Amino acid sequence: MPAKDKIDLATHPLTQWDGPLGLPDFARIHDSDFGPVFDAALKAHETEIAAIADSPDPATIDNTLKALELGGEALDRVSSIFWCRAGAHTNENIQTLEREISPKMARHFSAISMNEKLFARIDDLYARRETLGLDAETLRVLERSWKGFVRAGAKLAADGKARLAAINEELASLGANFGQNVLADERDWALFLDEGDLAGLPDFLKSAMAQAAEMRGQKGRYAVTLSRSIYEPFTTFSQRRDLREKAFRAFAGRGETGGATDNGDVVRRTLELRAEKARLLGYESYAALKLDDTMAKTPAAVLGLLEPVWDKAREKAAADQIELQRLAAAEGSNEPLAAWDWRYYQEKLRAEKYAFDEAELKPYLQLERIIDACFDVATRLFGISFVEKSGIAAWHPDVRVFEVFNADGSRRGLFLADYFARPSKRSGAWMSALQSGYKLGHGSKPIIYNIMNFAKPGAGEAALLSLDEAKTLFHEFGHALHGMLSNVTWPSVAGTSVSRDFVELPSQLYEHWLTVPQVLEKHALHYRTGEPMPKALLDKMLEARTFGAGFNTVEFTASALVDMAYHARADAPADPLAFEAETLAGLNMPDAIVMRHRTPHFQHVFSGEGYSAGYYSYMWSEVLDADAFQAFEETGNVFDQAMAERLHKYIYAAGGSADPEELYTAFRGKMPSPDAMMEKRGLV
Repeated sequence: MPAKDKIDLATHPLTQWDGPLGLPDFARIHDSDFGPVFDAALKAHETEIAAIADSPDPATIDNTLKALELGGEALDRVSSIFWCRAGAHTNENIQTLEREISPKMARHFSAISMNEKLFARIDDLYARRETLGLDAETLRVLERSWKGFVRAGAKLAADGKARLAAINEELASLGANFGQNVLADERDWALFLDEGDLAGLPDFLKSAMAQAAEMRGQKGRYAVTLSRSIYEPFTTFSQRRDLREKAFRAFAGRGETGGATDNGDVVRRTLELRAEKARLLGYESYAALKLDDTMAKTPAAVLGLLEPVWDKAREKAAADQIELQRLAAAEGSNEPLAAWDWRYYQEKLRAEKYAFDEAELKPYLQLERIIDACFDVATRLFGISFVEKSGIAAWHPDVRVFEVFNADGSRRGLFLADYFARPSKRSGAWMSALQSGYKLGHGSKPIIYNIMNFAKPGAGEAALLSLDEAKTLFHEFGHALHGMLSNVTWPSVAGTSVSRDFVELPSQLYEHWLTVPQVLEKHALHYRTGEPMPKALLDKMLEARTFGAGFNTVEFTASALVDMAYHARADAPADPLAFEAETLAGLNMPDAIVMRHRTPHFQHVFSGEGYSAGYYSYMWSEVLDADAFQAFEETGNVFDQAMAERLHKYIYAAGGSADPEELYTAFRGKMPSPDAMMEKRGLV
């Protein structure tokens, strides 16, 4: 790079955040900035690492562990903005950069993990850990750091290190390609319909489909897209079986198109490399490697949870299928129930059993009111409050910015929310951080964000949610609270930096407060009249909470079992899709239900290594969350302040500062059994 173009990391808007409220100044950030700033930040971090590793002074917590934790600030900053953009508002430039940066970052962090001098200093501290007089959190950070180096190949011979680095680099590229292929399939497919094709569709869905069509240049028509916020209600309400089938096949076939976006080879190669990585590091399978630092510990423990749930879920789904087939026959259908029929007839069965359907709930679940409910529950439990700040630019005009305050009025941090689906955003919902909250060094206040994919309403119209979407909002806000309430010293254990099968506890637990009657009575108000949800409808909704448990649990558990089957074997299957089919056949998967995430679009597992061999963790955490909410119910007050203080201290604020079993036991007094979870799901 010519000298005149040299990047000054101390002043560049990607790394020096001098926008409003301490945010990046997004108005000054351009796609072309990322590549040069990444290169400069990587080089700066390499220099910092070399200074730590080459220090002539004996290793201390300050000159080694602390320096390592606080290093790479510029890289952290540009990375946090870039990966936010890559998921929430991408384009061809960002995607090209993602394919370049993913392997570059993998190479960089592999080099750090395999730096012999650096590991020698960490190893020395670890060997002397009992003599250093460390507090519990610092001791845990040191132990986690040492184990992280070992699992990343620090003890391998030179040839093993080189091979592992190459594997990590290729896996990073494959993960980026996988996610981009799924996004392309979702972005490029739409089923355009006219007024005569809309039989059975409620007004809220017609409005969302009209808006989606207009966004795609088809004003005056209606679009079925592969966003769940449109796909699921369409297959629930459309009376056109042929159109439900088209939508289903497109949804289930994402990443399996046979063309440039087909993920078959990506999955096959990913599984090969993961199996090889596990062997290099001395594990019998990739699942054994990934589970080594979790609560579950072993694949056998995971299966010990999933298999009994699977059996009960299949029984319930089979009983439901008989009822659904009865309803189909009553409408004159002689066809066997198919996957594109299940939601449609299940909704009719709900109406028959409980005398209401999802469409009745929608007018009372306005997005703005559910956001208020999220904030209200957080205030009542933890004393924090939220103030929206208008006119602040972020990565997209839809993004909203909220300042977060402690009970004493002091500033806690920022919360950003990006609620609506668009073609530039990958599907699903997630939480992440532009900046974590910790005390080390000069400290850092959390800047947390939530991404959703709700259907955007037309101008002047209210955004209405399904009950599942409202739960998703609460779920992701629970993750956000885990980040915002972080009260730890060390960055590596801040917020959601916990074991994978513990990270879903704060989010899934928070969902429970959505359906607390006093919350619904206050916030479930009709979007036109402002009237509260009628008690009769509220009672029916609460009574029907576990309706569809067979379908929902089969969908999820099949995905978790296939994920574990892929990764618990010593080698990779030659044909992953054939293996998926064989695994499901061995499980006696119901013909009319498919996995919630089929292999070619299973982004949790193949867009990176985050939830690989870890999709079970939602259910593992569900055992904890059902028991945790029961603790509140046992007090007779779901906002009991003594219990809320324990929840805040040991779950939401503690991050990964202690072993998760220790934290949960400190909160609850004991570890749970699966009984409360099975009851919550309606499987007993």
